[in-house]
Amino acid sequence: MALLTVQNVTLGYENTTVVEGLDFEVNSGDYLCIVGENGSGKTTLMKTILRLRPAISGKIFTGEGLKRNEIGYLPQQTEVQRDFPASVYEIVLSGCLNKCGLRPFYSKKEKALARENMERMGIAHLSGRCYRELSGGQQQRVLLARALCATSKILLLDEPVAGLDPKATSELYEQINKLNKEYGITVIMISHDVSAAVKYASHILHVSHKPLFFGKTEDYVKSHIGQAFTQGGQGV
Repeated sequence: MALLTVQNVTLGYENTTVVEGLDFEVNSGDYLCIVGENGSGKTTLMKTILRLRPAISGKIFTGEGLKRNEIGYLPQQTEVQRDFPASVYEIVLSGCLNKCGLRPFYSKKEKALARENMERMGIAHLSGRCYRELSGGQQQRVLLARALCATSKILLLDEPVAGLDPKATSELYEQINKLNKEYGITVIMISHDVSAAVKYASHILHVSHKPLFFGKTEDYVKSHIGQAFTQGGQGV
């Protein structure tokens, strides 16, 4: 069974349909990039997968024993979040909250997991630093380490490189690719950067109020919609 299955899903809000007819599967180890114009339903889809927003119709299933609290999520950052006055370690450790249950404290295992994920993301040396003092690229690494504390299976990333400079963007893309290829973590990422999606993803979902394409990246590049967006090196 697939890790995630979306069957004939229609999404929207306030009686307005945003995207309809979504059908796709994500298997363990996949790297799916969701591309499409602004307002095409990408973020709405991600929030629906997370059960933060209901679907108008259709069904979403998880498989392979995946539980709701085993999904790591990296949303788009707001200005208020960028100025959060906590230490790097505190923020990363907070990714273990769902593991605590009713316990009012973190266990040794959870603290060790936070340290492990800071090492994995190359930010262990920033452990005691205040989050709001970091660069944009460093902040995204902190939030990615936090998301990893919630999961060893699947990450949902909503435009994780938005606002980053080219060097930080390249480094974060490589880090996400490493998590997928070396650690076997399934990735679902919303991206405006079609060229990066084609470079890193195993599968592409292109939406524009209706799904225009879903399948393997090599097939997307050969498709009419894929050629329209990749030959000119366009972002979406």
